[in-house]
Amino acid sequence: MSKSVIVPPAVIDELEQGKRQGEDVPNIQDYSWIWVQKVKVPDFLKLITDLGLGEAEVLTLALEEPNSLIVLDERLARRIAELRGLKFTGTAGVLLKAKQQGYIISISPILEQLLKLGFRISNRVKNDILKLAGEPLE
Repeated sequence: MSKSVIVPPAVIDELEQGKRQGEDVPNIQDYSWIWVQKVKVPDFLKLITDLGLGEAEVLTLALEEPNSLIVLDERLARRIAELRGLKFTGTAGVLLKAKQQGYIISISPILEQLLKLGFRISNRVKNDILKLAGEPLE
C-alpha cells in the first residue's frame, strides 16, 4: 500500500456532500497520510465534460504526477486513464491489495457494505476479486 494518498479538492467536496446526506464518511484531516492537492492545469478539466469533477481532477493530478497509481471505478474515467497511459486500479483492487498485505481480514463484508451504499460492481468482477482473495464466491 502507498505511504501517502493525494486527493484533489473535488473528491473532498464529494465526501463532505456524502457526510451532509448522512453517510458515514471519514474526516480526511484525521489521516496524516492523506494530502489534499489542487490541480495545476485546470484547463484540462474543461476537456473532460462527461465525468464528474472528482474523477476529472483525479485524472488531471495523475497527469501532473506521472508515476501515480490512481483509483478509478467509473468506466469512462478508466478508459481515459488507459488512453493517457496512466496506472490505475479500482476500489476492489485496493481491497484485494489491503487483504494481501494484512490490513484487512476479509473483502466480502466490505464489498457488501459498499454495495448497500450504492457502489456498483459487476458480479463477474466481484467473483474474480473474491477468488483472488481466496474467499468463497457468492
